[in-house]
Amino acid sequence: AAGPAAVAMLVEDGYRVFLDLKMADIPNTVGRAARVLGSLGVSYLTFHAFAGPAVLRAGVEGLREGAERAGLENPAAIAVTILTSDADAPEHILAKRVATAVEAGCAGVVCAASDVSEAKLIAPRLLAVVPGLRPAGSPSHDQARSATPAAALAAGADLLVIGRAVTAAADRRSAAEAIFSSLVPHFSPEDGARPSPAR
Repeated sequence: AAGPAAVAMLVEDGYRVFLDLKMADIPNTVGRAARVLGSLGVSYLTFHAFAGPAVLRAGVEGLREGAERAGLENPAAIAVTILTSDADAPEHILAKRVATAVEAGCAGVVCAASDVSEAKLIAPRLLAVVPGLRPAGSPSHDQARSATPAAALAAGADLLVIGRAVTAAADRRSAAEAIFSSLVPHFSPEDGARPSPAR
């Protein structure tokens, strides 16, 4: 309900804001909205890849223009390929949507853990953002293609999106700490920022 004020507060407090709006409209509308959002200091903004390259490009350019006008770092436009709740998407769709993201100049894609390797083969430089993550033994809810956070890291994910596994937990802090602890063995002490090879 707080909208832009909430984003501004988080940015001022030093947080990097991932705004998962999954924008999809005509290019002019998306571009105008992205300009406003870019000026707020968000770090990441999602767009639906099915909207096509013209829409994604408008989003990329809108974010850049908004950030430049505000004197801020350029946010990353992230294209959503296939929702992790969608178990029936045709096999060719992932490659098509990753290619659309590349054509439009996006910085990354949202994809299921099982799609990361294919996405990275097509576009190694794109960030792979993986949602639908659940600790082992947790209910999958409406996620048809879920994975554990550790499995997503092992697959090559760059950013993990973890929601209800924490927000719906009785003790959110403990849930978040348990997930973090499960990920520690997957990081190399030498670089600290990349998962070590799967064992």
